[in-house]
Amino acid sequence: MKAPQPPRVAYVVGRYPAVSHAFVTREVQALRAAGVEVETISIHRAGDADALSALDRAERERTYALLPVRLGELALANLRALLAPRAYIRALLGAVRDGQPGVRGRLWALFYFLEAMLIWRHCARRRVRHLHVHHLNQASDATMIAVAYANARGRGPRWSWSFTMHGPNELYDVSRFRLAEKAESAAAVACISDFARSQVMAFAPEERWSRFRVVHCGVDPSEYDPDQIAAERVEDGSFRVLCVGRLVAFKGQALLLDSIAELRQQGVDARLTLVGDGESRAQLERRASQLGIAGAVELAGAVGQDEIRERYAAADAFCLPSFAEGVPVVLMEAMAMRLPVVTTRVMGIAELVEDGADGILLPPGRGDVLTAALARLAADPDLRTRLGARGREKVTAEFDVRESGRQLAEMFAGVE
Repeated sequence: MKAPQPPRVAYVVGRYPAVSHAFVTREVQALRAAGVEVETISIHRAGDADALSALDRAERERTYALLPVRLGELALANLRALLAPRAYIRALLGAVRDGQPGVRGRLWALFYFLEAMLIWRHCARRRVRHLHVHHLNQASDATMIAVAYANARGRGPRWSWSFTMHGPNELYDVSRFRLAEKAESAAAVACISDFARSQVMAFAPEERWSRFRVVHCGVDPSEYDPDQIAAERVEDGSFRVLCVGRLVAFKGQALLLDSIAELRQQGVDARLTLVGDGESRAQLERRASQLGIAGAVELAGAVGQDEIRERYAAADAFCLPSFAEGVPVVLMEAMAMRLPVVTTRVMGIAELVEDGADGILLPPGRGDVLTAALARLAADPDLRTRLGARGREKVTAEFDVRESGRQLAEMFAGVE
């Protein structure tokens, strides 16, 4: 009997690789290790600021990027697509009809259609008929159009697509991200938490619910093993807090600066490192200066996966005081590194962190409670050790990316 062929899947991402979406690279690697042939397609070509590690640079080289556009390639893709004129026109009219209202919305829909023809031709040449997307952004619009066009041609096996549901952006504006329509169109939806799955269920008929499954994002615990990572530490009695994430308002870094300032006023030598970059950087720098703690705050900028583990190893605690999140992979990384984590009870985070058992959960937006939690950790090294050890146990048992890759491979095989 002939052995079954491994699934062939195209991952379509807005930008791949990307510093803020290292979990996608990790997932692609896990799938390939599980025997899945994965093509990677990026709407925007990743720049040098996105490819900070050797793995990222290698992934960038093997990834097909649509933009910046190559006019000859774009023209050829559309000419090939026009060999099935009825399917082409049907897909074009559907894309414009389903786009956002107004001239601007229709124009963007046209751009997505042109991108979709590039995706279709690339996948057709590589005999890939299932496409997967993270986040319901531009990549998902172009992917849905590409699959619709391929199926309208009526030649060969049907194409399908799936997506991973994260939040919170898709849940804040379900109309703009077309959550209901995409949940109806997709052959399967991988949800990063039970919370995320429940939100998709709210916009889909009951007969579709069986297609929505929980597949955690994850880390490889062997790569985030504190016993294997050397880090330079200055034993000066300070309490070193690390926060990793984009510098944007909803991550709550401004609140964390206030808490660090309050801790220092209480006599705790608290020091903060913010790893990441974003639109709030200048405001955070000003706030640290106004609070008189600029000398105790390091804004390290974006850091690649080659370096980030040393940052975790040098810290005493990890804090992510976000106002909205899915299930942040940086929390998994910190927990795997046996760092005690302080974070907020929003969306799916409570499915990763159990308050008092393997971390500390707080109500969002409460600076006083945040300060008290950090002060408690600063004063109790034994508590830090206990929470850190339990955190690693949790991630190893439930958020191992190798198991996530196995589950996704199973999901893709089911829709082939």
